[in-house]
Amino acid sequence: MDNIRWPTFITITAAMCAALFLAIFLSGGPATTSAAVGIDPHRASFGICFGSDRTTCVVDGDTIWFEGRKIRIADINTPEISSPGCASEKRLGEQAKFRLLALLNEGNFSLQSIDRDQDKYGRDLRIITRGGQSLGETLVTEGLAERWQGYRRDWC
Repeated sequence: MDNIRWPTFITITAAMCAALFLAIFLSGGPATTSAAVGIDPHRASFGICFGSDRTTCVVDGDTIWFEGRKIRIADINTPEISSPGCASEKRLGEQAKFRLLALLNEGNFSLQSIDRDQDKYGRDLRIITRGGQSLGETLVTEGLAERWQGYRRDWC
């Protein structure tokens, strides 16, 4: 193969760069990743809350601790496990707790604020999402929660 002269090399390289730029520009740009736009910035290894040391753990199907903050999932209500009205409510509440644990540990997530920052118990009110989809809505779809309606219902 003949040696390419320096001016020819520059011309070919510039033409290739221009063609690549145009291909990316005309296709809408490079693929956007969630890291590039700051979507789902949080990730943690959650466990079940025990005792008084609560940093990052799941309390029940609609309450977690994350980085030392107690968070009430604002878009759902799940059955009670600490003072259930009946055995079936406790069973369903335990299922919701362990399902939420699994969902949180599946990957990155976001905490979205709502119209007020905290509830009357001082818990931060947030909707937990992944890829723009509510993890609470997943629990609703699976029959382990209901959409929050402003009050707790009787699960018995």
